[in-house]
Amino acid sequence: MSDVEGEDLRGARYVDCRFDGTEFREVTMVGTRIIGSVLIDVEIDALVRNVTVNGVDVVPLVEAELDRRHPERIALRPTDVAGVLAALDVVDAFWSPTIERVRALPEAMRYERVGGEWSFVETLRHLVHVYDGWFGRAVLGEGEPFSPLGLTASFLDPADFGIDPGLRPALDEVIAARERRQEQVREHVRALDEDALTAPLPTHDVQGFPPEEERSTLDCLRVILDEEWAHHGFAVRDLALLTT
Repeated sequence: MSDVEGEDLRGARYVDCRFDGTEFREVTMVGTRIIGSVLIDVEIDALVRNVTVNGVDVVPLVEAELDRRHPERIALRPTDVAGVLAALDVVDAFWSPTIERVRALPEAMRYERVGGEWSFVETLRHLVHVYDGWFGRAVLGEGEPFSPLGLTASFLDPADFGIDPGLRPALDEVIAARERRQEQVREHVRALDEDALTAPLPTHDVQGFPPEEERSTLDCLRVILDEEWAHHGFAVRDLALLTT
């Protein structure tokens, strides 16, 4: 498979092309139209909004089915302080047995990738970065919140955050870093009332990621909760393949 990386293909039109076996990773397809095409055995794992298939917006159907299969997702859409604290407990509940399972595996498996996806340790490193960005930077306004233990998404340059992607920290070191951030979030939320949770955050004038825009503490925490659930799913998926 040849790589096409960093190309700006906006506005391109592909006619009578074959994309069989093609992988699209970390791409944007806003406004994309796929007409008169054949999609068989296609897997899509993405942020989807207003996705119409043969005249039907499939996003509500997908979301409803995910909620049916994974009812804990409903708790991860809190609207008040008590709901946020309960959601963090739900996150702990689904991660704890998975972490214990990994602790029982050979150490090398903690760093093993499946299909080019992150290893288990890399997944937890990314969650550390998520807390640093969406809580430390976006909520608290810290100028340099990013730990070298974190791991950026592929569309960001890790050097901008002082991060070495090739770092191989111990599993327990990364777990401890994530747990410290979770407790910091809990302490912060416990001190808020409902109005403060949902009020627009002040502009911190801090350049970086996530970019400045109007959002509330609740908006930021929902991003973190979404990331926790999604990456736990990826980790469980890959562990199943590693241990069969």
